[in-house]
Amino acid sequence: MSLGNRSPVTLPDNADPIFARTGLYYYLGSIVNLSEDSEVHFKYIQAATRTGQLREVERIVRESNYYNPEKVKNFLKEAKLQDQLPLIIVCDRFDFVHDLVLYLYQNGLTNFIEVYVQQVNSARTPQVIGALLDVDCDETTIKSLLASVTGPVPIDELVDEVEKRNRLKLILPYLEAKINAGQQEPALYNALAKIKIDSNADPEAFLKENNIYDPLVVGKYCEKRDPYLAYIAYAKGLCDDELIAITNENSMFKHQARYLVKRRRLELWQQVLQGDNLHKRQLIDQVVATAVPESTDPEDVSVTVKAFLSADLPSELIELLEKIVLEQSAFSDNANLKKLLMLTAIRADKGRVMGYIDKLDGFDVQEIAGLMLEHGLYEEAFTLYRKNNLHLEAMNVLVEYIVSIDRAQQYADKVDQPAVWSRLGKAQLDGLRVKDAIDSYIRAEDPSNYLEVIETASRAGKEDDLVRYLQMARKTLREPAIDTELAVSYAKTDRLHDMEEFLGMTNVADLLSAGEKAFDAGLYEAAKLLFTSISNWARLATTLIYLGENQAAVDAARKAGNTQVWKQVNAACIEKHEFRLAQICGLNLIVHAEELQALVHLYEYRGHVDELMALLEAGLGLERAHMGMFTELAILYAKVRQSFLVSLLLHESWLTLSALTVQARAIDGAPQAFLVSPE
Repeated sequence: MSLGNRSPVTLPDNADPIFARTGLYYYLGSIVNLSEDSEVHFKYIQAATRTGQLREVERIVRESNYYNPEKVKNFLKEAKLQDQLPLIIVCDRFDFVHDLVLYLYQNGLTNFIEVYVQQVNSARTPQVIGALLDVDCDETTIKSLLASVTGPVPIDELVDEVEKRNRLKLILPYLEAKINAGQQEPALYNALAKIKIDSNADPEAFLKENNIYDPLVVGKYCEKRDPYLAYIAYAKGLCDDELIAITNENSMFKHQARYLVKRRRLELWQQVLQGDNLHKRQLIDQVVATAVPESTDPEDVSVTVKAFLSADLPSELIELLEKIVLEQSAFSDNANLKKLLMLTAIRADKGRVMGYIDKLDGFDVQEIAGLMLEHGLYEEAFTLYRKNNLHLEAMNVLVEYIVSIDRAQQYADKVDQPAVWSRLGKAQLDGLRVKDAIDSYIRAEDPSNYLEVIETASRAGKEDDLVRYLQMARKTLREPAIDTELAVSYAKTDRLHDMEEFLGMTNVADLLSAGEKAFDAGLYEAAKLLFTSISNWARLATTLIYLGENQAAVDAARKAGNTQVWKQVNAACIEKHEFRLAQICGLNLIVHAEELQALVHLYEYRGHVDELMALLEAGLGLERAHMGMFTELAILYAKVRQSFLVSLLLHESWLTLSALTVQARAIDGAPQAFLVSPE
C-alpha cells in the first residue's frame, strides 16, 4: 500500500495480542483519512471492529469512498456483530439489499430488518419486501413490517416487486391505509386498480369513477386480462394510440367509433381514416350507424363531419346528415347540424346547395354564404343573402363576384336602401361610370367617399355631375376638400353666379388653392373672384393682367406692395405696350438697385429703349434715386444719344466715369471725351 508520497508500509497480519490490535487501530487511524488505498481502509475497519470501536466502524463505512464494499460486507457478515448497523450501512450504500435481507432473515436477525427500513432507509422497503418474499417469509410478518415503516416508500417499486411475484394482494392493507391517510399518489391507485381487476371487485366502476390512477399503466395491465377494461382506462386517460390498437385487435369498432366522436381530434380521425387502415370500413359503418346518431352534442358531429370531409367521404356524410336534419329527429332544429349539412354539400355536392337554401333556416347565414363564395357558388350566395334580407351583402355579391352592374342597378331599384345605393355607387365609380355613380351616391345621401368621387370625376371631366354631388355632400359634411372642389367646379362649369353666392355664404374652402387651380386652368374670371374674395392682391394683379385689365392690375399691385408682383405687372404691360402703366410699375422697381439690371435688360430685349430712358429719366427725381439709375441712363445715352451725352459730361458730375468709359470703348465712334479725364 501507499500513502501519498510516503514509502510503502507493510501491515502486520497477526494482530492477536490486544496491545497489537490496539496499536494497529491507532496507527491506521492516523493515516486512514489521508489515504486512498482500499487496503488501508479495509484494515482500519478490521482493526476498529476487533477493538470494539463499532461507532468508528459505522462512521468509516458511511463516509469512506475507498474501501472494497464486497470485501467489507463479507468481513462484517463473518464478524457476526451484535449490532448489524455497519453491515446495513454498507449494503444500503452499495445495493446489497437482497444479500442483507437474506443474511439477517436466515440468522434470525429480523429485528435489524425493521431497523433498516424504519431508521436507515425506508426507500429500500420494496427491495426488502421482495427479498422476504423470495425466502418465503410469512405474510403476516411482511404486512407488519410494511405497516411499521413511517418514512417515504416508492410505491411504484413496491408494486413492481410484489407484482412480479404475483403477490399484489399482500400490500392491499398497506395501500388502503395510505389512501385513508389522505395520500393521492397515482401509484397507490394503480396498485389498487390492479388488485380490483385481479379479484374482479367491480373494476369497471373503479376505472370509470376514480381520477387518480394512471390510465396508461392500468390499461396495459388490463390488455391481456380484459380488453374492455383496458378500453375504459385508455378512454379515461385519452390514450389514443393504445385505445385504437386494443379496439382494432379485439374488433371493438362500436366502442372505437363512440370514442372518436367524443374525442373530437381531427388528427386522430385522420389516423384511423387513412387509406391503409384495414379496419376503416368497419369503423365507418359504426360511426354512421351508431356513434353519430347516439350523440347529443352537435360539436361531436361537427368534428366528425370535418374528419369525413378531410378523408373524402362525402356521400356517407351527406346521407347521415340528411337523415338527422331533414327528417324528424332530435336534431331537426339544430343550427349547427344544418350548417354542417350546408357545409358538406358546398364542398362535396354543389348541386344540392340551392335546394337546401329553400329547405333550411336557422343557421349562420354569413358563415355559410362566405363558404359559398369561397367555393364559387355566387348565385347561391346571392340567393341566400336575398332570402334573409341581407341586401347589402347581396349587392356585394352582384358587384364583386357576379360582376353585373346592370343587375345591381335593378336590385338597388327594388330594395331602395341607402346602404345598397352607396355600395352600387362605389362599384359604378370603380367602373368609371361616373354619372351613374354620382346619381347613386346622391340617392344614398352618402358623402363619405368624397375624395375618390372628386378625383375620379375631375379626371373624367364630369364637373357638372360633380357639382351635384358636392352640393349634396356639403349638406352634412364640413370638409375643406368638398368646399374647395365645389369652388373649382363652379369655375370649370362657368357658373360664376353660383360661385359668387357660394363665396357670400359660410364655407370652409381653401379659396387660395381653388383660385390657383382656376388660374392654372385659364379660368381667369373665376380666379379673379376667388382672389378678390380673400384680398390676395398679388395673385389678383397677375390674374387681371391675363384679363387685360391692366389699370386694375396696377392698382392691385399697388395694394400688394410686392416687388415680385410689380415685376409681373410691368412685364405684362410691356408685352401689351401699355408703357404708361409699365412706367408706374417700373418706378417701383428701379429704386431697388438689385432689380435695375433685370428691368433694363427686359426693355432692351423688347426693343423699347426710348421707353426705358423715359422711365429712368422719370426715376431721377425720386427720393430713392441711386447712382445706378444715373449710370444706366448715361449708358443708354452713349448708345443712342452721344451728342447729348457730351454736353451732359461738361455740365454734370454725377456720372460714373469708369462705367461710361467701358461702355464707350464698346461703341464704335464714341466721343474721345470718354477716354480722357474730365479734368
